[in-house]
This record gives sequence, structure tokens and C-alpha cells, in this order.
Amino acid sequence: MQVTEANTDGLKRQLRVVIGAGELEDKLSERLQQLKGQVRIKGFRPGKVPVAHLRKVYGRSVMAEVVERALSEATEQAISDRNERPAMQPDVKLSEDKDELEKIMSGEADLAYTLSFEVLPEFALTDLSKLKLVKPVAEVPADEIDKSVENLRQGSVAYESEEGRKAGTDDRLTIDYVGKIDGEEFEGGSGEDMFIVIGKGGFIPGFEEGLEGATAGEDRVIKATFPDTYPVADLANKEATFDVKVKDVAAPSLPELDDAFAEKMGLESVASLRDAVTEQLRQDYERASRGQLKRAILDALNDAHKFELPPTMVDTEFEAIWKQVTEGLEQAERTFEDEGKTEESARQEYREIAERRVRLGLVLSDIGDKNELTVSEEELGRKIVGQARRHPGQEQQVYEYLTKTPQALAQLRAPLYEDKVVDFVAELADVETKEVSSEELFADDDDDETGANDGGEET
Repeated sequence: MQVTEANTDGLKRQLRVVIGAGELEDKLSERLQQLKGQVRIKGFRPGKVPVAHLRKVYGRSVMAEVVERALSEATEQAISDRNERPAMQPDVKLSEDKDELEKIMSGEADLAYTLSFEVLPEFALTDLSKLKLVKPVAEVPADEIDKSVENLRQGSVAYESEEGRKAGTDDRLTIDYVGKIDGEEFEGGSGEDMFIVIGKGGFIPGFEEGLEGATAGEDRVIKATFPDTYPVADLANKEATFDVKVKDVAAPSLPELDDAFAEKMGLESVASLRDAVTEQLRQDYERASRGQLKRAILDALNDAHKFELPPTMVDTEFEAIWKQVTEGLEQAERTFEDEGKTEESARQEYREIAERRVRLGLVLSDIGDKNELTVSEEELGRKIVGQARRHPGQEQQVYEYLTKTPQALAQLRAPLYEDKVVDFVAELADVETKEVSSEELFADDDDDETGANDGGEET
């Protein structure tokens, strides 16, 4: 095998690989010898089939197998001999000349091909101990505990039908309705036996107000206008009329906040209920605090590392993001103009996000590799079980799918690995704790993960 460098440009590599016809012939003969003791051909005793006859019967198909294996082995060796680290699967390009390919298959010509790939960049990790970070923390306000307990109580409300009752705030109505725009019914504008609680804001503005004072058995025509932010673009800002039949009006009945209510929640007393709510809120606050610190870590790592990125990795990440964005807009029947952007500006914005994800993926992977951080089978197993439990009645099927599908396992392992690296960085960095309000703690509360793991990389 001969390997020559055809082109090098930044992270791009292009090699010319030639596997001699003689080398292919040796591999073909070796494979035919192996088959000699395996195949069964009428007229020959087992293991006594002449190799020349095997070549005549199976030569072309075996040569195809030999060429495929030779390509794989030569590609792996060429990259290994150069100590290269491909960023993605290398691209192998053979000659498109049919006559030349025929000569290769018949053993009359060398197998020559072009091997193209991009390599992972070399970069120096920043000194993690010099990262200065702020972790915001906040105490759970007493009024938030009160509010959460009250929400539990409100969530346990029962409704009792009352004949002749006029609908008011917090009453639950059972209705049938048909919506029309310009006298024509529209898709999704009708329903039967629908519940609506006045004052909860479950319908478009004006609809609930139009039901106030209604009684069971009454028919009403309600006018309401879809807001300009309505997700179905064709309905935004449109005025509609709804023919409504009120079938039932039920008054709310709230349980008393007492030990009996706490027992229904699985706790001994109101005091233990408040303790449980407080602990849950503290965990929520800690998750938000950790999320803020994680974002700070990712921002700091992104700012501290500037190096060339493999173009194909960025393109692949961008295409995944762009597909998700455009499908979301299509599903919502909206456009970039509706979002206050142009397609060009949106592409630039999401390409920068793709670059950030690839950069952080490489940095986090390097930190993890150099510090031998791994996700244990026990940690992965707990994640799998947790995912399976989210599908009641299908736990076994989900468990088997996750454990037997490599890509699914990689997608579960990736965020575990990322969090482990982030926690490692947090231990080494200079982290200052800062008291903030709950509003500040939960501002922009969405985990800014790198997203570099979508393709299955352990980053």
C-alpha cells in the first residue's frame, strides 16, 4: 500500500492511497483458501474443491468482498500511521471510470482512491483553576411556600353542579361550541363536552367573559378575537363568533387546609405537608442555581478557547438546528418575519450557535479525556430506568429499546457525561456564591447545554 499526501488545508486532509493489484491478488487467494473448507459444491468432496474452480465460480463476488475490506483496512492504517484524529467519518472516493473498475475487479489494475477527511483541532486547555465564576443562590420565600401549598389545595378542587346557578369566576362550565369566521366554520374551532373554568384563561380573550352569568341549558353567541400572537397564523387577529350551548354550571368546592387534606396528599399533617413542599422548592432552587452556574461555566469555556473548527462538524450541527427551527415554524404556521427576523439573519444566528456547540463539545471532551472522566454503567442504568418510568405501561419495551439501541444509549450518556465534566470544572474553578432574589435566580431559566451530543459524541 502506498499513501501520498494530495492536499492539506487547515484541518482538511486529502490522501491518495494505492493498493497494488498483487496485494489484492494475495488477499483474494487467501480468502479463496478459507472458503475451500467451507463451501459445498456438487461433485466435490468437502474441502477438496480446487481453488481454481472456486475462483471461477465465486471469484468476482469474493473480489468485491476483498476490495471492500481492503478499503476499510487501508483507510484505517493510513490514518493511524499519520497519527491523525478524524473529526468525522472519512470520505472515500473511487474512480468513476467503469473500465478501470472492471480492471480492478479482474485483478488487472491497482486499487487507487482518494481519502478525504477533517481532523480534530489541537488546542491548549485554559487553566480551569483561574476561571472566576459566580453561583447565584436564593432562599425560598415564605410566601412562595404558602402559594405552593395553596396551589395543591386549588388543584384538589371539586365541582358540584347547581341547578339555576349563574356562571361566575372559578365556576366550571361544560359546553359544546362551534366557531365561525365570516360565517364559515374553521378547523379546530369546535368541541363537545368541553370544560372551561371562568377566570383561568383557558380560551382566547373574550370567550370566558361571554359566558359570565350563563345558566345550564342556555345558548349563547360569543364574539372573540384571536390575539396577534396566536400560534396559528391564519387565525391571528381574526374575529370569530362561537355558537355555545351551556350544558352544566358547577360551583367549586375547596377542601379545608387541615390534617385530613394532608393525609390525602400522603402526609401526616399540615406541618409535614409544608415541610415536604419546602424541601421540593429548595431542590428547585438548587437546580436553578446549578443551571446558572453551568451557563457561566460554558460561557467562560467558550470565551477562553478560540481555535479553528472542523467545517463539516459545524455544518452538520447547523443543519440539525436549522431543521428543528424550520419544522417548528412550519408546525406553528409562522415565518421568520413573524419572529422579527430575516432568514439570512436567522441563519447567521444559528450558525454561531452551531459553532459554539461544536467548540464546547470539543473542549468538554478534552477536559473529560485528560482527567479520565467517564459515565459508569450504574449511572447510565439509573438514567435508563428513569426514562422507562416516564412511559407507564410500556416500561419494559422502552427499557429494551434503550439498552439495545446504540444511538439511544449515546444520547442518554451524553448529557450525563457533560454534567460530570461541568461539575469537575466547578470543583476546580474559583466559584463565588452570591445571594440574589428568586426572580433573578429563575431569569432565563433554560439549561444552556452545548447540544454537541446530539450526534452521539461523548461530550
